[in-house]
Amino acid sequence: MGTQSGGILLKRTPRSFLVIAGLLALSLVAAACGGGDDSGDGGSDDGGGGDTGTPVAGGNLSYGLEAETSGGWCLPESQLAISGIQVAKTIYDTLTAPNDKDEYVPFLAESVEPNEDYTEWTITLREGIKFHDGTDLDATVVKNNLDAYRGAYPARSPLLFVFVFEDVASVDVVDDLTVKVTTSVPWPAFPATLYGSGRVGMVAQAQLDDPDTCDKNLIGTGPFKLDEWVVNDHLTASKNPDYWRTDADGNQLPYLDSVEYRPFVEETSRVNALESGEINGMHTNDASSIEQVGLGKEAGSLGEVKSDQFSEVSYLMFNTSKPPFDNQTARQAVAYALNRDEMNTVVFLDQMTMASGPFAKGVTGYLEDTGFPSFDLDKAKELVAEYESETGEPLSFTITSANSAATVQITSFIQQKAKAAGMDVNLKPIEQAAQINTALGDDWQSMYWRNHPGGDPDTQYNWWYGGSPVNFGKFDDAQMNELLDQGRTTADQAERATIYEDINKLFSEKMYNVWTNWSNWTIGTAPDVNGILGPDLPDGSAPFPGLATGHPVSGVWISQ
Repeated sequence: MGTQSGGILLKRTPRSFLVIAGLLALSLVAAACGGGDDSGDGGSDDGGGGDTGTPVAGGNLSYGLEAETSGGWCLPESQLAISGIQVAKTIYDTLTAPNDKDEYVPFLAESVEPNEDYTEWTITLREGIKFHDGTDLDATVVKNNLDAYRGAYPARSPLLFVFVFEDVASVDVVDDLTVKVTTSVPWPAFPATLYGSGRVGMVAQAQLDDPDTCDKNLIGTGPFKLDEWVVNDHLTASKNPDYWRTDADGNQLPYLDSVEYRPFVEETSRVNALESGEINGMHTNDASSIEQVGLGKEAGSLGEVKSDQFSEVSYLMFNTSKPPFDNQTARQAVAYALNRDEMNTVVFLDQMTMASGPFAKGVTGYLEDTGFPSFDLDKAKELVAEYESETGEPLSFTITSANSAATVQITSFIQQKAKAAGMDVNLKPIEQAAQINTALGDDWQSMYWRNHPGGDPDTQYNWWYGGSPVNFGKFDDAQMNELLDQGRTTADQAERATIYEDINKLFSEKMYNVWTNWSNWTIGTAPDVNGILGPDLPDGSAPFPGLATGHPVSGVWISQ
């Protein structure tokens, strides 16, 4: 196929996607879905103290996570969900970082500059940055990191990142502080890939080459250094006194003395721990917990920061490779049968922003109206009858999901509405790990899922490209592939917006997924905890307001 970019016609060869196992932890099953208000303001950093005072040094943050990251943090090989990314942002820094305009600006890098056709990227590093073990951040270790992520470094065996970085042809050291990356196609969004939703942190050479404990021997350049990790209990990290960053007034970052992360799988336990003072920070996207934190904010007993911008989306995902959802009529019938407004009120306590597509507010390609069908029970019944006439079979299917109470409540609601339209629906709640393995195969019909956190939409390329092992819906759509290729290789932002808007509309036309909501990730804190969104970035731009992939802790401070 051909795609047009800056006057260059690009011929794309068939993609060789590697089959991998275990990476589905990156696509979290929606065990506890949140939402947001419809204002779309997002990223409101109220912190307990309102961030009206002057940051002070000292204090400790004890933070409740939604899950343990039992696989650890050997970053090129890790499969990190939000809890793992939150810890990674504490220990590691990335070469680039997003700002409030969703621009990927230099972070560890002093500059990241392309050539004229975006096939060569020159990464110039900041001077004087050291890893926690005292070694220098230089061009050699950055090259080794990038080679490790793309599967070209002998000591590491990455899974996901092999094909995320598939269009990187070579990485070369130019001098002590300069690396040149050559890509096989023009790739204007490459700086977003260098960030990787916070997953592409730079790892010290000693950790990178560690054959046995790379997942536990965490050595980054970040604001905190690992002290101790007791799996399923706590991970503690202390202030990095030699951290390379200062705030706008020249004060050394981070402000805190230490951070402790504790996994609370049950949402109720986590928010109760916050209210009791057992912890002084937590994240959640569970509707009841969001409501509880909001009530605490109103009472003055808790702080709250929440955002539905740049968020991930929850949805009913169809396996389009087998009946009944290899048939578009069946997919449309489910979409028309689902009363999502009622779902928001009954299931999500009106804490949700119901989704129109995969791109949340703030993301290039977001559309308020994508053509996604509104609830129409009569239309759903007509489509059910049409399917049965076409196939001679009743429209029946099973929804596989995580077995948490919150997820089962969601899928039970979908089951009820589909049955009202004449469909026979069974529920199959299973352990999340089992669901992950199931999604790799064909033995499922539909799943309730959560994925696609915001940022540059090119980062969704592998999730939707035909033949990719992480295209879990197993659709191979020539128009989708063409649009994804165009989006990757087009530099003009207006053109890119049109391309991703077309992808958004194509999803509503083909109905590969039935969208439910965008998550409204909420950070609950004690009243004296401030600075959740972080300090301004090194170039002076404001920090990224999205919370779906965690938040920095370098700017968190506690009122004295």
